[in-house]
Amino acid sequence: MRGEVVVDFLPEAAQRYGRGWALVAVDVIRATTTAVTAAWRGFRVYPAADLADARALATMLEDPLLVGELGGTVPAGFHEANSPAVMEELAEKDRPVVLLSTNGTRLLQPDPRRATTYAACLRNASAQADWLIGRHRRVALVGAGSRGQFREEDQYGCARLAVPLLEAGFVPGGMTLDVVRRWQGRPPTAFADGASADYLRRTGQLADLDFVLAHDDDIPAVVALSGRRLSCVAADRMQVAAS
Repeated sequence: MRGEVVVDFLPEAAQRYGRGWALVAVDVIRATTTAVTAAWRGFRVYPAADLADARALATMLEDPLLVGELGGTVPAGFHEANSPAVMEELAEKDRPVVLLSTNGTRLLQPDPRRATTYAACLRNASAQADWLIGRHRRVALVGAGSRGQFREEDQYGCARLAVPLLEAGFVPGGMTLDVVRRWQGRPPTAFADGASADYLRRTGQLADLDFVLAHDDDIPAVVALSGRRLSCVAADRMQVAAS
């Protein structure tokens, strides 16, 4: 089956991919890594579009954990930062998670026109690409971006997802080939000097950078949006939430 794959960035770009499209949100540092980690561990994850939406979601859930950041700052009343390293260690899996980030969770909002919306990161890149091949004919890989920039780690994540699709016969659109040519075959450490990684260093959040770099393709699961909730919809025979 020949399909089309397009790489794009920023939450505003999501509006371009409506009827017939599968959108894959990529926010490697950090929202989709946090979301995939939480969903894999068995948390019920509800991505929020903004702070007001996060607080509204919290009122509809029983004893939720509010996890996130806006502009790098944890909002008042939130329990944890937007951190995959923290989500890996949290033991309160009976509590739903409301997840908020500056850009990444804005991509993870329902659109009735769209076929499906997925959350992807380096942890589940191969599983996500394999799932897309044969199931979707039009795929948009959208990096969250930051300050209007297509950050290096999101370019890398989109390239990792795009390469298997191109090898399967998908036709590239937009900037797809440029992104793939820049990053194909390079290790995750290739983006470790980028602006987002530098921000984590400057703000004493190296645990998250170390976590992202150390957890490459270790989750064989696909994480998709159903209504307002993100959850694992497919995995191999490994037990979901075994950790």
